[in-house]
Amino acid sequence: MSSKDWLEKDFYAVLGVGKSASADEIKKAYRKLARENHPDHNPGNTDAEERFKAASEAYDVLSDDKKRKEYDEMRSLFGSGAFRRGARSGGSGQFDPSDLFGGFSGAGAGAGGPGDRRFGGAGFSDIFSSIFSGGGAGGGPRRGPQRGRDVEAEVTLDFAHAVQGTTLPLTLRSPGVCDTCHGNGAKPGTVPRTCSQCSGSGLISRNQGSFSFSEPCRECQGAGSVVEQKCPECRGTGGVTKNRTINVRFPAGVADGQRIRLSGRGEPGERGGPAGDLYVQVRVRPDDLFGRVGDDITLTVPISFPEAVLGCDLRVPTLDASVTLRVPPGTPSGRKLRARGKGVQRRDGQVGDLLVTVEVQVPSGISDEARDALEQFAKLSPSPERGRIEARLRRG
Repeated sequence: MSSKDWLEKDFYAVLGVGKSASADEIKKAYRKLARENHPDHNPGNTDAEERFKAASEAYDVLSDDKKRKEYDEMRSLFGSGAFRRGARSGGSGQFDPSDLFGGFSGAGAGAGGPGDRRFGGAGFSDIFSSIFSGGGAGGGPRRGPQRGRDVEAEVTLDFAHAVQGTTLPLTLRSPGVCDTCHGNGAKPGTVPRTCSQCSGSGLISRNQGSFSFSEPCRECQGAGSVVEQKCPECRGTGGVTKNRTINVRFPAGVADGQRIRLSGRGEPGERGGPAGDLYVQVRVRPDDLFGRVGDDITLTVPISFPEAVLGCDLRVPTLDASVTLRVPPGTPSGRKLRARGKGVQRRDGQVGDLLVTVEVQVPSGISDEARDALEQFAKLSPSPERGRIEARLRRG
């Protein structure tokens, strides 16, 4: 990304958030835009693809605390007029970086102008450390190996797979290394030549009075090499957008909303740089029987009134087998029974429990014989608690 982009593009507006937005708000806004405009969901829609790229570009800066701080400082500084163009030539003695950069609007210091001077994604501090380094090319930013961008994906797992762990194939559509030129951008059978202007450094040193600074080479655009015969597949960029499938291992006990990081499985780096990381956001599909609280699995099981009064052996399912629990006589509705070791496995090797809540069912209709039996039961089994309440009513 160029320094010009940092000045001209309002990344907050791209994501639709305010400048004081929190990291979570920025992430939420990006994910919404990414889902709506992803190329897989909008095949052939170039506008959606551009919006997707713009959102990714904005998120790449605003999701990184260091980049976001430098971006805010740069836009605030230039927006306030602290470095007004032409101030130095106007006799005020104020330093004007546009005299060094040739202006961010494309008008250069020399004939033809440098246009969009690229700094390999360098931020505000990198740019000005280059200007005031005093050490020529040795102190300026180099367009050497660049780390690839991180990639985010979202996967929905079944409840059982999330608890027990699973391995699933994940297909991603993202930039990757061109298979034809293997990333160097040159036509097969040819190789990029070393730039004669910068001798492969990617930088040109200039002296401006008492200042010594470096800028990207115009001949090779800071790459250090020139592709004379471009690869027909990637047109000299070295990368193409393609589908790739990787197997992702989801550990046992992964929870809804958890993010799994796969190091080096993101976008490939540039000029031999390391690949970025892949972050997989996990969503867990609710189960029709089981629930989850921390490392415990929950289950609600209905029992009849006689079973609650007399007690019974209750056979209940788990995720891998069934277990039998003893319901003590006189069990009230809502009581929890525990099956140890039948829950979610923890990282330390310990396993949570299965918590079974018994729910006493009251029949909506009964036979005459059952009614007579219940009436007889009510006469023989007065409730002490109910007796105290009725005594209080008589006194009141």
